[in-house]
Amino acid sequence: MGSTEPLTAAKYIKHHLTNLTFGYAPGDHGGWRFAHDAADASHMGFWSIHVDTTFFALLTGCIFVYFFYRVASKATSGVPGYAQTLVEMLVNFVQDNLRNTACERNPVVPPLALTIFVWVFLMNLMDLFPIDLLPTGAKLLGIHYLKVVPTTDPNATFGMSLVIFIMIIYYSIKFKGLGGFFGELAFQPFGKYGLPANLILEGVNLISKPVSLALRLFGNLYAGEMIFILIACMYSGGAAAGISGGILQLVWALFHILIITLQAFIFMVLTIVYLDMAHSEHH
Repeated sequence: MGSTEPLTAAKYIKHHLTNLTFGYAPGDHGGWRFAHDAADASHMGFWSIHVDTTFFALLTGCIFVYFFYRVASKATSGVPGYAQTLVEMLVNFVQDNLRNTACERNPVVPPLALTIFVWVFLMNLMDLFPIDLLPTGAKLLGIHYLKVVPTTDPNATFGMSLVIFIMIIYYSIKFKGLGGFFGELAFQPFGKYGLPANLILEGVNLISKPVSLALRLFGNLYAGEMIFILIACMYSGGAAAGISGGILQLVWALFHILIITLQAFIFMVLTIVYLDMAHSEHH
C-alpha cells in the first residue's frame, strides 16, 4: 500500500485524508483485501469498511465505559476523589440540560445523552494527537494509511445520527400513536387542506435532523483536521517555516479544544431537543 515516490505536499495531504479500508475489490485480481490507496478503496463501494474509524471509535467507547465503570464501582458517599468528582459533574451537567424536557423521565434518554457527549468528545479529542504520531507508528507495523479521528469520517457521524433518527421515529409513534405521528406530518402547518405542502415541508424537516446532526459534526472536525495537516506541511519549508508551524500548531490546538467540546455539546443538545419533540404533542 505504500509508495516510493517523493512525498509532495499534495500527496501528504491526500495520504492523511485516506482511510485504512478493507473490502471486496471486483475484477480479476479482486477479492477481500485492504485497499492500496483512495482510488482502490472507492472501487470497493458499499462492501468495504474503514478499519481505522471502526477501531478508534470502539477504542474510545471502551475507554469511556471502562472509566465510568471503575469510578462507579469505587464511588463513595464521603469526600469524592478527582475521578468521581469529574463523573458527578458530567452527570449533573447532562441532567441540567435535560431538566424541564418531556423526555427527562425516559430512562433511556439521560444515559444516552451522557454517552453521546462523552463518546463524541473522546473521538474528537483524537484530533489533538500530533498529526504524524500514530500514522508513523502504524507504518512501522506495515499499515500505510491511518486516520485517527472517527468523527472526520461521515460514515461514523451518519451512523450515529441515523440511530438518533430511528429513536425519534420510534418515540414519536410510541407517545403519539401512528395516527398522531402522521397527523403532524400531514396537517401542519397549513391544516388538512394543505396536506401535500405539509408532507413536503414536514418531511424535509424530519429528514434534515439526522443530516444536519451528521454533517455539522463531520464538517467542523474535518476542517479542523485539515488545518492541522496544512500547518504540518510548513515543517518542510525550512527553519523559519518550521518554527512558525510549531507556534500555529499550538495556537490552533488550544482553540481546537473549544471546538471539540462545543461539537460534542451541540450533538448532545440537539439529540435532547429532537427526542423532546418526539415525546411532546405539537399543535
